[in-house]
Amino acid sequence: MSLKNHFQMMADYNQSMNSQIYGAAGHLSAEELAEDRQAYFGSILGTLNHILVGDTIWLKRFATHPSSRTSLREISVLPSPDSLDQILFNDFAALTEHRAWLDSLIIHWIDTLTEADLGSVLSYRSTKGVPANKRFSSVILHFFNHQTHHRGQVSTLLSQADSDVGVTDLLIRIPEVDRV
Repeated sequence: MSLKNHFQMMADYNQSMNSQIYGAAGHLSAEELAEDRQAYFGSILGTLNHILVGDTIWLKRFATHPSSRTSLREISVLPSPDSLDQILFNDFAALTEHRAWLDSLIIHWIDTLTEADLGSVLSYRSTKGVPANKRFSSVILHFFNHQTHHRGQVSTLLSQADSDVGVTDLLIRIPEVDRV
């Protein structure tokens, strides 16, 4: 499987897991979503917003790469988050709608990338302004890993709130192959 195919699988997995997480979270009240559960980003709502903040920051960086300027044009015009714990959406319905839009955009963006794009370098500045030059594929891998890490936190918070997320393992997305 090519690197691009792996990222396509991750984009699909990301969309599916977000749908499951948001579906489970949708059974909770606004108060339960905003309740401080002593997580790193406080609440379920805070953690879901953090994932969106991280995605926005990275996608805006990716939008500067020549291979992504067209496919991520819509992201490049969004305001940059002010902090990693910024609440972009207090309203869960609006958060859910934006998440679904963003997940579709991620799938489309990954579909436009080539293996040559993935082997190139992305130059960007960290949130503290420190310049970096890293292999594009490696920061895309970090992008997906960041989502998975924090979705794991959300699934724990949801479980503590008696809302079942269901199966979350990537393994269910990995296709079977014939033995040769």
